Amino acid sequence: MSVQSKSFYGAFKSCVIFFLAVLAVATCSRLVLSGLYWDRLSSTGMPWSVFLQGLRFDIILASALTVVPAALVPWMSGSARAMRVVNVYFLVCFALVLFMEAASPTFIAEYDARPNRLFIEYLRYPKEVFSMLWVGYRIQVAVGLMVVGLATVVFRRLMLATDSVAVNRGIPVKLALSLVILLAGVVGIRSSFGHRPANPSVVAFSNDMLVNDLALNSSYSLAYAVYSNQRHERGVKAYGRKPWDSVVREVRQSMHLDQQAFISAELPTLHVSDWVQPRPHHPNIVIILEESLGAEYVGSLGGIGVTPRLDALTTEGIWFEQLYATGTRSVRGIEAVITGFTPTPARSVVKLPKSQTGFFTLAQLLHKYDYDTSFIYGGEAHFDNMRQFFMGNGFDRVVEQKDYPSPEFVASWGVSDEDLFKRAHAEFAAMARQGQPFFSLVFTSSNHSPFEFPDDRIELHEQPKASVNNAVKYADFALGRYFDQAKASNYWEDTIFLVVADHNSRVRGADRVPVESFHIPALILGGAIEPRIISRQASQIDLLPTLLHIAGIASPHPAIGQDLLRPDIDQIPGRAIMQYGGVQAYMEGERIVILAPEQAAQMFGYRKADGYVDPEFIDEALIDRVLAQSIWSVEAYQQSLYRLPSG
Repeated sequence: MSVQSKSFYGAFKSCVIFFLAVLAVATCSRLVLSGLYWDRLSSTGMPWSVFLQGLRFDIILASALTVVPAALVPWMSGSARAMRVVNVYFLVCFALVLFMEAASPTFIAEYDARPNRLFIEYLRYPKEVFSMLWVGYRIQVAVGLMVVGLATVVFRRLMLATDSVAVNRGIPVKLALSLVILLAGVVGIRSSFGHRPANPSVVAFSNDMLVNDLALNSSYSLAYAVYSNQRHERGVKAYGRKPWDSVVREVRQSMHLDQQAFISAELPTLHVSDWVQPRPHHPNIVIILEESLGAEYVGSLGGIGVTPRLDALTTEGIWFEQLYATGTRSVRGIEAVITGFTPTPARSVVKLPKSQTGFFTLAQLLHKYDYDTSFIYGGEAHFDNMRQFFMGNGFDRVVEQKDYPSPEFVASWGVSDEDLFKRAHAEFAAMARQGQPFFSLVFTSSNHSPFEFPDDRIELHEQPKASVNNAVKYADFALGRYFDQAKASNYWEDTIFLVVADHNSRVRGADRVPVESFHIPALILGGAIEPRIISRQASQIDLLPTLLHIAGIASPHPAIGQDLLRPDIDQIPGRAIMQYGGVQAYMEGERIVILAPEQAAQMFGYRKADGYVDPEFIDEALIDRVLAQSIWSVEAYQQSLYRLPSG
């Protein structure tokens, strides 16, 4: 009897060691992270909830990784080779779990969240990512790899010490053991006897998204992000349900147009703007998308003032004082500015499969007016799927790093902004000589971690050189130098320029959605632009219809953004839509509605000086409108409704 008990224990020893090792690694990591962010954790008033719920999600992870091999052990324990395979599986899983936790502090420092789908997406671009890591984070990477390596060696020795003796039981006993283990594993994975298994919504006890993330572990966070993203992209509604006719009605009403403005029953938002006066000659349009340029850097917006050239230009064009980005990544900014599409919890449409062709973009519309359309970038355009999306949706040409024969400076993310603007100027001047109208998206990259730029261009704002403030100042220098050149060019008088940030570089904070981190600069200027200041609350999605108005292009399109120059704009409330991970914020005046997966909508008051406050009253009509717009965005993508009509 004692021999059988010993054999039984020996066969399952590796499963027990692995299960406990996963719990230990995740718990130790949570303790370290909680110490690093204790001020934010303690401010919630319930730090112990993070640790208790954290153990729950660590058990979910350990159960998911252990249940299948543990259920097979009764059948495989008679074979030393089979048990070695099990131990190798445990060793690989342990190393991966440990690696994810070791990578978490650096990832959180950059993105204010545990590793999520960005972690996987960036692995598709090893050149850029590994170059960035080596230049900016080599010490952290080295220490992390050392910890992973040493801990994996220790774990391997524990595995080698386990027995692989046979369990001398009959088939009924083995079957019973497997069924019990499977049942226990399912209970551990679900961590709930309710209708739905446990998911991140059960730890949404704080408005600080990072604090909620601390209650997870990084392997679970990554796996759930990938899983939920795939489900959503197959049509799952993230924030709720409403009848489709109600959704369309609400969205149309929010556009503040007469019903006769909508000209298609098939495409619900396709409309005409009857106040736009068509022009016989349409100007060139250039959009300069500035990497990671938040309002906090811009002196004219109350920032630290490392953008003197942009600040000087604000008096020469249409300056937007309260413009908000729709997201935190470059592709979200591209989505908003180039397509006017509203954000969703899914990836940007730049990456989604159904939007790779036939999806509405400004380039697609301008192509019908015989514009030459181009994307000019200093890095590799395959990054974030930009090349494929642009070439499938109205862009004629893509200029990328390989097209710069002799750049003066090359950084991890591509050529310097000076090289970029030099190439853009040459392209535009050539088009002007040919009498060819053009549209171009020029995307900068010098203000991107690890913040590499040429020496002796600027007086550094601070030491060391490789800082975000210095990189912003260099990017501003390059921008100002370009406009000096453009003003003396053969295309200046006939071109509309939009300078706008894709997003801020520091989107983080204790609020559910840190609104002020979404505040970005935007400026429209050019030879024919009369200076003015637009102080109303606005979103990146409003820039596309505003540009069309200035260009005198009255062609029907499906974008739901507000033309900020329409005659009755003062009678329409300003608003901004911000996507922060899986959470969406809709701000209208001093009211804000928060939508999160599998949670009821929340409404708050919002004031810049005070942040989130209790609302004066719960506006159910506003909440209903916000929910309708979030549903419309998902369905417009799924049903291919965001496009120009065929033919």
